[in-house]
Amino acid sequence: MRLHDLKATPGARVRRTRRGRGIGSGLGKTSGRGSKGQNARSGGGVRPGFEGGQMPLIRRLPMRGFQNPFRVEYEVVNVGQLNVFPAGTDVTTDLLRERRLVRRPLPVKILGEGDLDRALVVHAQKFSGTAREKIEAAQGRAEVE
Repeated sequence: MRLHDLKATPGARVRRTRRGRGIGSGLGKTSGRGSKGQNARSGGGVRPGFEGGQMPLIRRLPMRGFQNPFRVEYEVVNVGQLNVFPAGTDVTTDLLRERRLVRRPLPVKILGEGDLDRALVVHAQKFSGTAREKIEAAQGRAEVE
């Protein structure tokens, strides 16, 4: 096989369809848009959800629930996951991100699931009551940032 023998795979190079270029092209006259109407015009068509003047489904359905605009979402780390750090470490949110225990750029909350078997100084934005107890029971400290 030589360089001049190389060819594109069949179907890899598809020519652009030239619409509205006469009867012989197969897409002359209306160019595949059917006959007259809103969809045949340039820029024509209706917006998503439009139902021809009928009240749209999104407005016919009742509103449900309440979205609190002041809600604070936290990235959650359990006490048991902190055993990856050696004893005496200052565990900060940056260190948690480095170790991939926290992925999103949100405030961190430490929860009390699992057991902690080493003394750590844990810095986070929030602690649950059981998490604080378990950290202090292991001779560590829970400090709010």
